[in-house]
Amino acid sequence: MAAFSYTNSKGQVYYLHTREVTLKNGRKQRIYFFAKDERADHLDAVPAGYQVIETTRTGMPVLKKQK
Repeated sequence: MAAFSYTNSKGQVYYLHTREVTLKNGRKQRIYFFAKDERADHLDAVPAGYQVIETTRTGMPVLKKQK
């Protein structure tokens, strides 16, 4: 499947990825991030309960939990 892509206001394309990381206290947590290249750990859709917003200064897309 193709990775979820987002084109920001500057015309740059970013792809959504996920990774499970281990925190300092040993707990595991799933993180979501955008990258300019498509990698093996990509997602094909935005996770339920999240929306894509764009930072005002750099135009970098980020996921935000919906209220």
